Amino acid sequence: MALNDPLAKVLSNILNAETKGKKICFSKPVSKVITQVLDILKSKKYIGSYKIIEDKKGEIIEINLIGKINKCGVIKPRYPVKKDGFEKFEKRYLPAKGFGVIIVSTHKGIMPIEETQEQKIGGRLIAYCY
Repeated sequence: MALNDPLAKVLSNILNAETKGKKICFSKPVSKVITQVLDILKSKKYIGSYKIIEDKKGEIIEINLIGKINKCGVIKPRYPVKKDGFEKFEKRYLPAKGFGVIIVSTHKGIMPIEETQEQKIGGRLIAYCY
């Protein structure tokens, strides 16, 4: 799973470092989608700050962990969801209502599920975290 999906690789690296109790996690693939997902996790206070470091072989993300993540991962397949169909997936991927975040890719960009419900738009589910 993590070999062909860069976002899955980054999230599994974060989860593995969290379970080991590490404070810093390094991850290799860098893309706009990954940085947008990390921005959402940072705004929801699941991770601390992160920075992109230039390396001889490319870019590496250094993520500061704060020990708040119990589980995170990508949602495969990327289910398309209409504006009123999110509740079924909240029950499937999150332990309780209002606990955790599901990240959705919409035509207006990548955002948490609450924003899509406020704006009354649908999209494709890409990741979850709690």
